[in-house]
Amino acid sequence: MTAAYDTDNIFAKILRGEIPSHRVYEDDAVVAFMDVMPQGPGHTLVVPKAPSRNLLDANPSTFGPLFTVVQKVALAVKKALNADGVTVLQFNEPASGQTVYHLHVHVIPRFDGIPLKPHTGAMEKPEVLTENAGKIRAALGS
Repeated sequence: MTAAYDTDNIFAKILRGEIPSHRVYEDDAVVAFMDVMPQGPGHTLVVPKAPSRNLLDANPSTFGPLFTVVQKVALAVKKALNADGVTVLQFNEPASGQTVYHLHVHVIPRFDGIPLKPHTGAMEKPEVLTENAGKIRAALGS
C-alpha cells in the first residue's frame, strides 16, 4: 500500500510560495524551477500543481499538461545551456531513488564526455541558479 500524499513536502511548500525557488516556467497546471542540488548545470524540475506522490497515484489527466511542459523545458534547457543532449528522469517510491514525494520530472542538460554529478545534497550557489534560470527563461521566450 502506498503512503498518503504529504501536503508539507518541500515541493508543495514551493508551489504555495512558502519556500523560495528559481522559477523558469509556470502555467495553470505546472511549475518548473531550478534544482538547488543539481546533477549538472541547468538541472530543472518540472512539477504539476495537482497533488500526488508520484506517477503511480497521479490522476491521468495530470500527464498531458505535465509532459507538454517537460518537452518545452527540455528544448529550452538544451538551447539555453548549449547542451549536446537532455536527460529526463522520473522516480517512483524509495526503491527507485525518489526522495521528494510529489510527482516531479528532472530535466538535465547533458554534455558529451561529462558524467552527471552524484546527488550528494550539495547546494548550488544562488547566483548560479539565478543565472541559469534567466538563460532558460530567455530560451522559453524565444
